[in-house]
Amino acid sequence: MSLIRSLGYLRVEATDVPAWREFGVTVLGMVEGRGPDASAVYLRMDELPARIVVVPGERDRLAASGWELASPSSFAQLASALEAAGVGFKAAGDDELAARRVDRMISVDDPAGNRLEFFCGAALDTRPALSRYGTSFVTGAQGMGHVVLPSFDDEAGLRFWTEVLGFRLRDSMRLIPETIGLPPNDKPLWMRFLGCGPRHHSVALAPIPAPSGLVHLMTETASIDDVGRAIDRCARHKAPMISTLGRHANDNMISFYVRTPSGFDIEYGTAGLTVDDDTWVARQTTAHSVWGHRFAAGGHG
Repeated sequence: MSLIRSLGYLRVEATDVPAWREFGVTVLGMVEGRGPDASAVYLRMDELPARIVVVPGERDRLAASGWELASPSSFAQLASALEAAGVGFKAAGDDELAARRVDRMISVDDPAGNRLEFFCGAALDTRPALSRYGTSFVTGAQGMGHVVLPSFDDEAGLRFWTEVLGFRLRDSMRLIPETIGLPPNDKPLWMRFLGCGPRHHSVALAPIPAPSGLVHLMTETASIDDVGRAIDRCARHKAPMISTLGRHANDNMISFYVRTPSGFDIEYGTAGLTVDDDTWVARQTTAHSVWGHRFAAGGHG
């Protein structure tokens, strides 16, 4: 079982922070929080002071994904596992801890160069996170959702995330290169779906080029009405939806995709599958969706 409990937060560097404030609040239905950096935007989904932190940057990119551990002892065990595997990591200084509002944190790059931050002891915000649209997000033990990260060495990525970090392989998807915009090849590409808690997957590793360093973030809402209202808001605010509504074949999520001001996508969904590792059987599929999810040119899931 993984020492890591869930996806905790994303830190995003953006060239247009005000656009993110507008997008996060009026399109996604999140709540603007407050934090130590006056130039940043803090987007809340629940009792944490921020699930997405957007800071000014020279280019649009995912700066880091943050992963929550339950306790200092779990945190120490993870650090020992990284050391035993010969994986270098950096302990956060006081300034970084204050910026993230956590008790302790270390950062490491996975084999594909994706920056990961592992933390415990997150501060809570006692003010209710009340969306102006009544949107309710599914978080708790499932964390803030899932991320799809670019990864082009299947063996190295799978080994790091499962053997070192303790994630469980929940599913694999066999991809034909040209269907995701890559040159034709007689060898299939693999997308790996990995879980660390009850959510079907908290991270997927995909051989998909992503200039921002993130293919997509999935956020889950409590009802199909939350999703439908978000589709209406995309139309009203001219947010670029890049897919129709659809249901995924592996985690059953009913969702659509919308492009963020930083160029990566948000999958906005509901009714995702939760699993029990004692009974779950990992399978493989070539089907992306049961229905729907027709993507515009340049879009991908």
